[in-house]
Amino acid sequence: MADLSFVSLYSGCGGLDLGFARAGMRPVWANDMASWAVETYNRIPKVTDPDWADAARLFEGHSAIAGDVRVAGRDLAEGMADLVIGGPPCQSFSVAGRMDPNDPRSRHVFNFLDMVGRLRPRAFVMENVAALARNRRWTQVIGQLASTAARKYDTCLIVLNASHWGVPQARERMFLVGLPKGTGPLPMPSPPTVARTPSVRSVMHKMPRAGSVGNSSLCPARITMAKLPVLRMSPFAGMLFNGQGRPIDLDRPAPTLPASMGGNRTPIIDLDQLERGARPWVVGYHHRLMHERKPPLRELPPDARLRRLTVEEAAAIQTFPHDMHWCGPQTARFRQVGNAVPPVLAWHVATALRDALG
Repeated sequence: MADLSFVSLYSGCGGLDLGFARAGMRPVWANDMASWAVETYNRIPKVTDPDWADAARLFEGHSAIAGDVRVAGRDLAEGMADLVIGGPPCQSFSVAGRMDPNDPRSRHVFNFLDMVGRLRPRAFVMENVAALARNRRWTQVIGQLASTAARKYDTCLIVLNASHWGVPQARERMFLVGLPKGTGPLPMPSPPTVARTPSVRSVMHKMPRAGSVGNSSLCPARITMAKLPVLRMSPFAGMLFNGQGRPIDLDRPAPTLPASMGGNRTPIIDLDQLERGARPWVVGYHHRLMHERKPPLRELPPDARLRRLTVEEAAAIQTFPHDMHWCGPQTARFRQVGNAVPPVLAWHVATALRDALG
């Protein structure tokens, strides 16, 4: 039985919300601009995955609202929830985006705190990209956010790597947390899996075969080799293929999955490495490019050996329930997955917050 409630702003498809619900907190209001993400969110009660079924039941009778939070949330009242959580748009702060201080989307983080000021919850959690906390370009922004929130809350800024918390993805996220005055900073425990970060293979081997029921959202983008390869020391970095979709080493956590998946930015997996434990083809290709006097140009990989991630595989890497109901065209579904907070990471943050609130 949930005894804490939360309002969710910029909720997307519900990654952050699922984690908080798994920690025993009940959603009472949620909102996002993206209508397909809202439709996915509103199907969370259909989830039966045993790891998430109890959390999904807390969403019964609760629906997210599509639209601008400044309009949709006009009737929200003080005291209607114990917490306010959310992840305002990050494109203006992200190193993968524009990093433009004048981008109007950067104002959403202040809209979030405006809603916190109106609702006066016991605590709040604002999630965003790690660059907002680390990049000098955003020092003034994060300082304004922290000082605004500090008027009524004890605040702390933490950056967590999802792979240290049970997520097979080296995705770093920032959390600005506000707790009741006198509580102090959020006491996050030591990461439970820092010594044994989960691999992509650990989730892929549980998936149905690509193209079959439960893993049917194949990415149609062709895989060809870059005309002018950009080399890095690692064969899994650089630009060896067309577009920005890089190969994934299945025996390590994946790099951050981008919201721009769906075309040639969709990551690539090697079926021989997945199914037979073979040496990844890209390792040999990278070695030839790096060390041969006359490296082969645009060498072609063996037929049917490489393919791109499916929507369901990307969602599994993000730790979503295996029977999440993804809505919208394929690009919208990939975008929802790539924009989300990994639910398992959110669960760890929520558990620490719940303990801090007593």
